[in-house]
Amino acid sequence: MISRKAIVALVLIVSAGAFAVGAYVYQRNAQLDQQAIAISQSEHLVRMHSPVLGPREAPVTIVEFFDPACETCRAFYPIVKDLMRQYPSDVRLVIRYAPFHRGADQVVKLLEAARKQDRFVPVLESLLDTQPSWADHGSPRLELASRAAAQAGLDLQRAQADMAAPTMDAVIQQDVQDLTALQVNKTPTFFVNGRALPSFGAKQLADLVSQEVVKAKK
Repeated sequence: MISRKAIVALVLIVSAGAFAVGAYVYQRNAQLDQQAIAISQSEHLVRMHSPVLGPREAPVTIVEFFDPACETCRAFYPIVKDLMRQYPSDVRLVIRYAPFHRGADQVVKLLEAARKQDRFVPVLESLLDTQPSWADHGSPRLELASRAAAQAGLDLQRAQADMAAPTMDAVIQQDVQDLTALQVNKTPTFFVNGRALPSFGAKQLADLVSQEVVKAKK
């Protein structure tokens, strides 16, 4: 006779398996839905104002919806950089802002001010390097973000004037409208030549980039 404990354990195992399958199906369906939306709403992927890293005429475009206060964005930055190094002539990165975390909109403005001073990449990398010190989601320490930007060569006095310009709010507003249209609700979210990842992960991103590079070379 099977003991009560064994029956309970079996039920838990079956339930866990069903949950895992259900979660996979849900994620897969969500990715398919996002892909369909990206196809129908492709004009929301790239804007003229968006920062571009890599060759502007590259045949493969990675669009990343990015929050500077997002830990996973920080973790993926070197992964994306490695992909761009692997395909130096074939891949470009377009950054779209998704300031989901508290205070992230002000850090986006720092980045946009850095663009005006041709310091975008150094400031971006400094902000990501120091993210654990300033990106407290409940109470971000924006003065530390500004200090990190200054250490990367940003003229803070000039930047503060640029950050107050209405165009800064317009950039953020446009990116938020686009991520809403594309139903982007987490960061980072990637599209490669308009294709959503089949599921989230570094390998999935690398595989999709590789596929698009091969297609571009045919």
